[in-house]
Amino acid sequence: MSTAWTIPTGTHAAVLGLGVDRGKRVVPNSELVAAIDSSDEWIQQRSGIRERRWVGPDEDLVTMSLAASQAALAASSVEAAQIDAVIVATCTWTMQTPSLAAKLAYLLGTQAPAAFDISAACAGFCHAVGIANDMVRSGTARYVLVVGAELLSEMTSRTDRGTAFIFGDGAGAVVIGPSDVPGIGPVVWGSDGEQFDAIRQSVDWRDVLAEEEPTMPYIAMDGATVFRWAAYQMAKVAQETLDRTGIRVEEIDLFVPHQANMRIIDAMARAMKLPEHVRIARDIADQGNTSAASIPLALARMYADGEAKSGDLALLIAFGAGLSYAAQVVRVP
Repeated sequence: MSTAWTIPTGTHAAVLGLGVDRGKRVVPNSELVAAIDSSDEWIQQRSGIRERRWVGPDEDLVTMSLAASQAALAASSVEAAQIDAVIVATCTWTMQTPSLAAKLAYLLGTQAPAAFDISAACAGFCHAVGIANDMVRSGTARYVLVVGAELLSEMTSRTDRGTAFIFGDGAGAVVIGPSDVPGIGPVVWGSDGEQFDAIRQSVDWRDVLAEEEPTMPYIAMDGATVFRWAAYQMAKVAQETLDRTGIRVEEIDLFVPHQANMRIIDAMARAMKLPEHVRIARDIADQGNTSAASIPLALARMYADGEAKSGDLALLIAFGAGLSYAAQVVRVP
């Protein structure tokens, strides 16, 4: 005997509000060069980074996530009590359980929403936006809070010449909810498990606990492998995303890639043959690579600099450990 299910039809979703919080401590290249026998010039040539933001006193992953979330709620005019789900993308929450999302939901004063973390490294924010979009469109949730938050300064080796200068701390959040018109395109996502070790935690937590003097694991990376893979593969993912969304590259206003490396961003833009009118996010120069937080932080920088305005079409694309990737087109709030 069949039973008819009631599933909402014709529902669209959109980003309704954006909020961010950056680590308060500004760390210029000059603070790092001695430990890695390097120079400010070398770091800028390799990465485009001039400085990065790390947490200051009384700041941590929770405080940054909370501040970004409160700002996103205010920008969207959605109350915390209206949030049906909280999704946090992070790879630096050091508790296996419970989730950061559950704690954040409580601190915000929500009314018992679904709350969970996802681990897709630097691609986590785009993954979470894709999940939230599907939740709203299917009727599973009306309003979803998506947060990308990282505290990478605590997982960065100060003496690893390949990574010591790369990472920063910060959080970005968006509220996703119903819309009369499409505001978020279909997500294109995937992974290349053959490159699993290209970006990794330096040591398993079990091995850390077996040490006589345990030390925090750090992020290790095969930079050359990641550069070659991202510069080649991500342009194809970007084109597939545009094709699935049904728009041409000439129609986008903003290109907001994961802020991994300025050279990778430039290589992707060239491979995609971006028109001159498309504004490109380059937040990495002053923020560093903040993994799952990098895309909302970069978009916020474009607002602040007058490069982004409400209604612009933005192509978001991210890649990271796994090697995982995700991309979608959104209309910015």
